[in-house]
Amino acid sequence: NRRKKKGDNILENPSIPNPFPELCCSPFASVLSASLLPKATSRKKQVIKVYSEDDTSRALEVPSDITARDVCQLLILKNHYVDDHSWTLFEQLTHTGLGRAIEDHELVMEVQSNWVMEEETKLYFRKNYAKYEFFKNPLSFFPDHMISFPSETSAALSHSGILQMFLSSSTYPEIHGYLHAKEQGKKSWKKMYFLLRRSGLYFSTKGTSKEPRHLQFFCEFSNSDMYMSLTGKKTAGAPTNYGFCFKPNKSGGTRDLKQLCADDEQSRTCWMTAIRLLKYGMQLYQNYMQPYQGRSGCSPLNITPMRSISENSLVAMDFSGHRSRIIENPTEALSVAVEEGLAWRRRGCLRLNSHGSPIAMSNMGMSIHRSQSWFHHKISREEAQRLILQHGLVDGVFLVRDSQSNPKTFVLSLSHGLKIKHFQIVPLEDDGKLFYTLDDGHTRFTDLIQLVEFYQLNKGVLPCKLKHYCARIAL
Repeated sequence: NRRKKKGDNILENPSIPNPFPELCCSPFASVLSASLLPKATSRKKQVIKVYSEDDTSRALEVPSDITARDVCQLLILKNHYVDDHSWTLFEQLTHTGLGRAIEDHELVMEVQSNWVMEEETKLYFRKNYAKYEFFKNPLSFFPDHMISFPSETSAALSHSGILQMFLSSSTYPEIHGYLHAKEQGKKSWKKMYFLLRRSGLYFSTKGTSKEPRHLQFFCEFSNSDMYMSLTGKKTAGAPTNYGFCFKPNKSGGTRDLKQLCADDEQSRTCWMTAIRLLKYGMQLYQNYMQPYQGRSGCSPLNITPMRSISENSLVAMDFSGHRSRIIENPTEALSVAVEEGLAWRRRGCLRLNSHGSPIAMSNMGMSIHRSQSWFHHKISREEAQRLILQHGLVDGVFLVRDSQSNPKTFVLSLSHGLKIKHFQIVPLEDDGKLFYTLDDGHTRFTDLIQLVEFYQLNKGVLPCKLKHYCARIAL
């Protein structure tokens, strides 16, 4: 018998088990093969450039058939980010101020093939908390005054009932309402009554009439992409800031855009969500379900992300005595956590600086927030609103920034009810100590970190708890 050579694969010998089976079946093997397994595939590779919020960029060599979700997964792995299923690839047209979230299943190379030379277009990697929010709370996305159901359908539908109708191939709810439309070849805008049906988007030539002879076709969606207007009021003279448009694939530029504008954010969100569902249908639901596939307890249209085994094994501990003990009472566990946080801050006043001298707690409290991802130094109100809008208008999306009107105060910008609200954080001095407050001194905090942590656990005077922070990530 021929003796095995030294270079032969040891896995061919059944008597020697493979100690690392997970390395042979990585779900990202096809994506990472360009760098880890150069001979494993013969698929054509291309280089793409992806930007982050701070305008740093990273070039990636990827297969030509890579999807937007796979690009996000690759960047998550390379940068060691936590995958909370909200990472998204954005397409942004710089000159026209348009942007859209690329759907998870879309092929990135097909998206780039529709770019035109005269338009500066970039791919951005950022979070979008509102990407599939309509699957969790559809009633807030489709207000009663904008949606009509077929006559045979009951008016009272459950959350899942509305979505099942949107995803059905036989029925489709009708979305209707007023929109401002930019007239082709002109600078003027005209307010008209629009209707969204399975066959496309129409407007009425006679008031709110839905008769076929009064309906005129506006556009269909199979050969065009929908973009949100980020600067519509400035660049296109739109009557409001709630613009969106349709750009035909491989179009010649802005002259081919079909531009629309809603009167408020709720109306724009309803139109854009319904059009996404009409265009992609069940594919959107499959994209939403993919992170949860194979998990027990996940039923259709009722998804609750499961805690991992390691999370379930965590317990609250008390180390204050001679022996540690497990804290069974949740209320006691919370109070111990708060006390530990306060003790950590008290110890902070004794920390040494680089020269070996103690740092005063007041000075430390003035700048300790600068290192936090949710803090944005010296950005305008408009830029804060743009950042929150890009991260998704989900309840609890927030950031903290310097106040432009008063240099000694800060502002908490928070998304709630599809609106962005701003709350002033005022510094107070009492008995030589500096505090921060949102409610005229009723609740005081020694620094901004303590304030944010409190409102992440308690709603207090805010309309909702702080849930997702806007961060400028780096690649």
